[in-house]
Amino acid sequence: MKPSKVYQQIAALKNEKRHGFAVLLDPDKISSGKMEHFARLCNDAGVHFVFVGGSLVLDHEISKCIHIFKEHSSIPVLLFPGNPAQVCREADALLYLSLLSGRNADLLIGQHVVSAPMVKGSGLEVLSTGYMLIDGGVPTTVSYMSNSHPIPADKSDIALCTAWAGEMQGKHLIYMDAGSGAQTPISAQMIRKVSSNISIPLIIGGGIKTPEKVRENCEAGADLIVVGNAIEKEESLIRELAAATRI
Repeated sequence: MKPSKVYQQIAALKNEKRHGFAVLLDPDKISSGKMEHFARLCNDAGVHFVFVGGSLVLDHEISKCIHIFKEHSSIPVLLFPGNPAQVCREADALLYLSLLSGRNADLLIGQHVVSAPMVKGSGLEVLSTGYMLIDGGVPTTVSYMSNSHPIPADKSDIALCTAWAGEMQGKHLIYMDAGSGAQTPISAQMIRKVSSNISIPLIIGGGIKTPEKVRENCEAGADLIVVGNAIEKEESLIRELAAATRI
């Protein structure tokens, strides 16, 4: 499946040297009853994309959450799946994640084989995404569920070579993530090293809590910033963090 509308919007950010902001909504933590509220917050803040997904949530709950959100917003919704069951036709696109940073073959290709018939028949825009877990200072849900070690936070060369491998394999996007609840977000040095040496869009997430950090990441070359955990704790941050990408 070739990427289309949503990918073009993400690619335009890089090509035009702009920066986007995405809110990650996890149905494991945010009930479907709050989706209308979050839709209005995202609309008001000028959020570019909404990612929906979690490690444990079931398909029917994702469908319900996305349906309610899209009733109140035209912001593109991308699935950020924790397992192959999280394929929902209500979404606009799917981040088809391959865990490049680990050595767990199941998350590199195994689960993709299992989910391929479902994904192929979903009609979703599929965005092949090289997913790189970066050490955020504490064990995260992602590292636990994926049974893999993150790239050390000070190993920018390893991060670059991993991103290069993903790009040369034909990935549409590189997503570097310190994980939900990370104590230490990805350094500007690592972001700059990777972003200045790849030609595909770079997504950054994990441990981002302040407008200052958002701005720093954008200046380092991040094309799209993703925040979830901080917004779950303080909804009012959505407007401030989104505004910080407009540098």
